[in-house]
Parts: sequence; C-alpha cells; structure tokens
Amino acid sequence: MNKYQNTEITQFCFEGRFLDFVIKDGYKLKGLMIMTSEGECYVKLAKHLRFAFDLRLPPGTFLQILGTKKYCTQTGKVKLKADRIMAATGDQEMNPTPVIQPITLIEPSHPKPEKKAVILMCQKSDCMKRGGKALCQALETELGDRNLDHVSIKPTGCMKNCKGAPNLVMPDKTRYSRIQAQDVPALLDKHFPKVTPHRQPTEVPMVC
Repeated sequence: MNKYQNTEITQFCFEGRFLDFVIKDGYKLKGLMIMTSEGECYVKLAKHLRFAFDLRLPPGTFLQILGTKKYCTQTGKVKLKADRIMAATGDQEMNPTPVIQPITLIEPSHPKPEKKAVILMCQKSDCMKRGGKALCQALETELGDRNLDHVSIKPTGCMKNCKGAPNLVMPDKTRYSRIQAQDVPALLDKHFPKVTPHRQPTEVPMVC
C-alpha cells in the first residue's frame, strides 16, 4: 500500500515561544523546539530556512510559524515542517524578550547571462589572402583587451563578395568589406561604444 494513502497533509499556522534549536551531527540545523498552548513540539525547518536562520535567536522569543502538517492516520504521528517564520506580536507578559524583526529570506539573485554576440567572418582563400588572417588575429586581440568575453568570432563559408575581401558581418547584421587589421579599433568603437567611451568612432568602409 502506498504510504501516502495513509497520510493527510494540511497547512498550519500557529504561534509559540522558541525553546531551542535541534542540531544534527553537531553542526547541521534541522529544526526548532517550540512551546505552544498545547505543549512542547518539534518543528522541522525547510531547507531554505536552515541556511537563513539566525542562530542568535534568544530562547523565549515569540514566533509565528507557517508550514505543512503531515498526519499519519495509521500511526497517529504528526510531523510539522516550517516554510515561513516571523516574529509574532504576542502578549508582552508572555513575551518579555524584545520582539525581533520578521526573518526575511533573500532569494539568491540569478542574473540572466549576457547574450552571446557573434561576428561572422569569411575564411575562404580570397579573404585570407587579402588580409583576413591578420584581421582575425586583430579582432581576437582587441576583443580580449576590451574584456568583450560575450563576443565570439565564427568562421563562415564564402559570402559571395570575393572582390571586396576580406568580408565580415557584425552581430547587428551590418556587413563590411575590405576591412583590415588597422580598422578593428574603429569597428569595435562603433558597435560596442559603452566599452570604450573615451574613443571617438571613426568611419569604416562598408558595403551598401
């Protein structure tokens, strides 16, 4: 028989006084001992609370605890798991210790990775013979010097403009021909101006 068929899961919310921490293996925080109106009980902490909990919490602090309650109909055992804990505004006679601020969990920020920009560069023989190799080396060096780690160079087949070699296409789809190694700083200034604001963009040859 599935064990979950004998388990009832409900939400709970109650207030009580913090008694002590429950520590496993000498250092792992697992839960709290709480004194409620019905007596002493153990509340297991959800994983995100174990890492955020302030271990300086003084005994006697009045807390409000929200979470899930599992009741086994076969054994009659109850398991409490806290998903949220905050300071409760209980009666001062019951709570002589100062009311602490709500325990706020700060979710770790996950910044979106910067979109990869790709420079397409023809690597056929005509482009390579007309300065393409030096152009590729200059691009790689300049991108590294400017910390443009999100920009990569992708070799391509013939761009059907051999007379205008070497040819390349910038991430915004702008096509350039007859670009030489010495044109690279101006080219990057034009397409990535925020990286080097001290430079003034200059004209670079471009195919209409």
